[in-house]
Amino acid sequence: MYSSNQIYRRNAYTLPPHRYSSAGMEHRAFIALGSNLGIRVKEIERACREMDRNPKMRVLRTSSLWETDAMYVLDQEKFLNGVCEIETSLSPFRLLDQLQAIEDKMGRVKVIDKGPRNIDLDILLYDEEVFSTERLQIPHAQMLEREFVLRPLCELIPERSLPPHVSLPGGSLQFHLSNLPARQPISSLTPLPRRVPNIIPGDPRRDTRIMSILNLTPDSFSDAGRHFNMEKAEWKKLIKSHMEAGATIIDLGGQSTRPGAVQISSKEEIARVIPAVKIIRSMPQTLDIALSVDTYHADVAEAAIRAGADIINDVSAGMLDDAMLSTVAKLGCTICLMHMRGVPSTMHTLTNYPDGLVETVGRELLSRVQAAEKAGIRRWRIILDPGIGFAKNREQNLELLRRLGELRRYPGLQDFPWLVGTSRKNFVGKVTGVKLAKERKWGTAAAITAAIQGGADIVRVHDVEAMCQVSKMADAVWRV
Repeated sequence: MYSSNQIYRRNAYTLPPHRYSSAGMEHRAFIALGSNLGIRVKEIERACREMDRNPKMRVLRTSSLWETDAMYVLDQEKFLNGVCEIETSLSPFRLLDQLQAIEDKMGRVKVIDKGPRNIDLDILLYDEEVFSTERLQIPHAQMLEREFVLRPLCELIPERSLPPHVSLPGGSLQFHLSNLPARQPISSLTPLPRRVPNIIPGDPRRDTRIMSILNLTPDSFSDAGRHFNMEKAEWKKLIKSHMEAGATIIDLGGQSTRPGAVQISSKEEIARVIPAVKIIRSMPQTLDIALSVDTYHADVAEAAIRAGADIINDVSAGMLDDAMLSTVAKLGCTICLMHMRGVPSTMHTLTNYPDGLVETVGRELLSRVQAAEKAGIRRWRIILDPGIGFAKNREQNLELLRRLGELRRYPGLQDFPWLVGTSRKNFVGKVTGVKLAKERKWGTAAAITAAIQGGADIVRVHDVEAMCQVSKMADAVWRV
């Protein structure tokens, strides 16, 4: 029974049935996540894990993370803010108790109201209900004045309206967000490890990141297997040279994905990749780079992350190994989801897009994002790739480069960082008439410039020094 100082009622605010709901978890709630002390991403991720460990609640989806200046108490560090959608069997007050217990377990000490904290968990919405007590107000009383709440919430439920409320106006969440007073634009944030600066895809002045390609295969289409079975000293020299040339991400691949390539076992792939990961991570200077592994096998991904890699670059977006997405979720690492159809040996036959290229690629990538979320991967741990050269013909590759900005704005795909790989690819050779892959530098440079104009955050390249210069020039033109 609710006490006399509460207002409680049900109304027409109806959240859609959720396809991920578990037995006994009959309630849906949206929880604000915030941190401005310690390693902020890790604090927020720990809070999500603590919620998942509670048998009476489960995180269904998360928003992106958004970095903002502090409000109210201004003399403090910037916050990371996000929202998670949960299902729960707890009542609102019991849910509040459990969230505060998580804050206590994580060592939150409240010095002043709205002051610095390593973790902040607030209930924004709970089913269709309205509460007003001294301890708990749902919907959250100040949510409509806070862009750092509305923006991540609108990633999850943009068209939903608040329930009728004695003090908060009606209208969709997107309506309230669009009617906030003009402020300095904020951007989502994708964390990179160690000393590598985070990716801020909404910052118009951001630097394009250079991902250096290092194939560990004997049959690479672009470098004729020159990195296969290299000695340790050669590896260290090579990595140092790529870092000095401007690479901030190294992408290791032990399995060729070119059409017709011989497919190897995951055991053999591990034998190729893991020694290279360990050599690279034995170099102190590699704290300044992120290490990615190009694989579509879950066991390779797990071995690589445990050996010191940071990112899994899966050309199939989890479609070629049913265990990939759940494995990445368990590891808590970042994944790049690329658009592809079929398998490398059949993808060249799957280039029919009757609904339009951008519409179809956007829709199919969105389905992979949803699959990743369902598996438990946090939204801020996802990078997207349009899949240039994968299940696309020459004209389609060119169209994707021309229309990358449209694809980035596809509903549900906004605010993600994008990786684009055009380096030395076959369509570049067809356009320029250059047959040898290693001689396609100039065509690659033009394609990279187009990708940066379209909003790419990362470009994946072979010729690191030259493409770093190209990206710097393109950034100077377009990133203003």
